[in-house]
Amino acid sequence: KNVPTVVAAESASPLDVAAVDLGSNSFHMMVARSTGDGELQVVDRLREPVRLAAGLDSEKRLAPDAQERALDCLRRFGQRLKNLPPEQVRAVGTNTLRELKRGREFVAAAEEAIGHSIEIIAGVEEARLVYGGVTHGMGQEAPRRLVVDIGGGSTELIIGKLGTPKLMESVSLGCVVHTKRFFDDGKITKKRFDAARLAARLELEFLERSYQKAGWDTVLGASGSVRGIWRVMRAQGWSQDSVTRSGLDQTVEMVLKTGHVSKINYEGLREDRRPVFVGGLAVLCGIFDALDLQEMHTSERALREGLIYDLLGRMKNIDVRSENVRGFAHRFGVDAEHAEDVEKIALAALAQVADDWKLDLKHSKQLLSWAAHLHEIGLSVSHSSYHKHGDYLLRNADLHGFSITEQKLLAALVRLHRGKFAASVLEDLPRPWQEPVRKLAIILRFAYLVQRSRTPDLSPSFKIKAARRGMNVEFKGDWLDTHPLTNADLEREQKLLAASGFKFNFE
Repeated sequence: KNVPTVVAAESASPLDVAAVDLGSNSFHMMVARSTGDGELQVVDRLREPVRLAAGLDSEKRLAPDAQERALDCLRRFGQRLKNLPPEQVRAVGTNTLRELKRGREFVAAAEEAIGHSIEIIAGVEEARLVYGGVTHGMGQEAPRRLVVDIGGGSTELIIGKLGTPKLMESVSLGCVVHTKRFFDDGKITKKRFDAARLAARLELEFLERSYQKAGWDTVLGASGSVRGIWRVMRAQGWSQDSVTRSGLDQTVEMVLKTGHVSKINYEGLREDRRPVFVGGLAVLCGIFDALDLQEMHTSERALREGLIYDLLGRMKNIDVRSENVRGFAHRFGVDAEHAEDVEKIALAALAQVADDWKLDLKHSKQLLSWAAHLHEIGLSVSHSSYHKHGDYLLRNADLHGFSITEQKLLAALVRLHRGKFAASVLEDLPRPWQEPVRKLAIILRFAYLVQRSRTPDLSPSFKIKAARRGMNVEFKGDWLDTHPLTNADLEREQKLLAASGFKFNFE
């Protein structure tokens, strides 16, 4: 078989990496091999039509049969991924898992089934990854690119220049949810289809002007919906290399004549695509109408490839998350020099307690470093309760590269870095992270207090002895005597932490 190859990070020896996309319609897994000659070769693909979105009820709860379909699929994926270390696998959940209410137990079961952690990513992060997957390796031709990905529960529309996305939106349109909304009983009429097409356009109305103003040189459609529609057109002889407006019109006429979802059985269309074909077609028509498109080329690449490229970047210490933390801090006027001083103390403290507190050093260093650089972003709103403003900003911002959970972890650290230790903040975090974040927050609080005076080149020497629910800090020499403000702050901190059941002693 001919398999696509793409340029990847160079590696001294072959290295397998994997991406898993828990989509609203299908679950996908891709395993690729990075070789020493700088090439990336796809060695395995698995895809199963789980239709997670179809199992979501009006209260955003997942039906038991949909849960079982998903878990069965993930157990099969897990067998293939069993021998890959965690740092070589990235699994993400998209729209349906974003919307799922009280989904913590299901996600925990899903992680157990696949044997790896699962990130729930925001719509804009999904859009960024899709754009990266579709445009990677395209070169300089047609530099302004509009990428469209119609999924089961959401649609991502991105305009970028070369490999850099500029405008990104994720809207609540998808082949599964649109079919369920307008054709739930299977009947297809012109009135229903026109309503579905108009609803899609109305959902996109807010971005029409800005996207058309930005413009594009080429339009690329990813995902099964776009490619399924294109294959049907091509089989009928209505198009060759792309989705065209005239081909869409002819496809709509054919679907209307078919009259019922159960009768959809077109040449070129996979069997598992038939039940959601009409919803995807209505969404695509709405996109063509909203953006006045005449033609859309298709791409085999999508979110999976974007995950692979992003994962390889992280493995080479090219992490978009760190870049965006710096950009976010700059945007909100953070004192970068002070943030670095806080980071320095926090990381020095972490190195002394990580083993005793059984903290994952790599991930803990990342979180502490990011939190140190962002702990003062709330000052741009108000000095009063600025840690709470920072919490809100981080929970609701579009931070590229971060999962929704990672943003919650960062927000919790910023919220807890000063003032009363509000342990209730931890309850919103996944259970495995609650205790580590509690301890990382205590480290950040310590660093914040030591650096509160903002004295340049302040480098106190200290030793920390950690206990399960406490820590003892010993400052060398007479450092505390010569820094009475810090001494007073640490005395107050002792009382604040005692109220939350943590013993903090210093001398």
